Amino acid sequence: MRLSSRVKLGVNIDHVATLRQARKEAEPDLLAAARVCRQAGADSVVVHLRRDRRHVQDEDLRKLCAAPGRVHLEISSEPAMVAAALKARPDSVCLVPERPGEVTTEGGLNLAKSGRAVKAAAARLKAKGVGVSLFIDPEAAAVRAARSLGADTVELCTTAYCAARGQKAVAQELERLELAAYLAYEMGLEVHAGHGLAYHNVKPVAAIPHLGGLNIGFSIVARSVFVGLKAAVSEMKELVS
Repeated sequence: MRLSSRVKLGVNIDHVATLRQARKEAEPDLLAAARVCRQAGADSVVVHLRRDRRHVQDEDLRKLCAAPGRVHLEISSEPAMVAAALKARPDSVCLVPERPGEVTTEGGLNLAKSGRAVKAAAARLKAKGVGVSLFIDPEAAAVRAARSLGADTVELCTTAYCAARGQKAVAQELERLELAAYLAYEMGLEVHAGHGLAYHNVKPVAAIPHLGGLNIGFSIVARSVFVGLKAAVSEMKELVS
């Protein structure tokens, strides 16, 4: 049974931009996609501004942040990316690891290695009133490090849960998420989760006590090919609420 308020849904629209960039055309328009997501019940729109600008562009981010509605941005902790975020002023930023050539984010931040850069980035963002989240693996050490580095929120990486096969393995990964969420809550952090979640596996994660939000993108955009974006978002919203 959940111990916190309803789970908020952030819809990542990166892959709407991926489709547009395939032809370098004006469509599909990200602002239009954001409006549809919000009309369907999304609590925020999420975008990842990558260093290689493979999908979302700086101008996309500027327009999204200037329009009505909450925008959550994912970036690496590099100073140039933090500067881009501060120029656009999203409502919140999640600092994520980023490796050149990766297909998608491969796991949580290695805070033992990148802690100094992450702390500096978090301080710059918070000084301008931007909420800071850190994308971490569901481990106690990572939760404690996130708090010490200035995070307001942790986003627990659900990749291992989504990749688990068999009832026992799935239960073990779900327990890892639950324990990390409880520790984060006890330390005064807001708790989010995401990465790889889809319609068939999201409900157990949405039921984790103290979980405040889920950020989901690829599965929603993929389903929208068949049912439309509004229906795809509405279906996911119903599952996580």
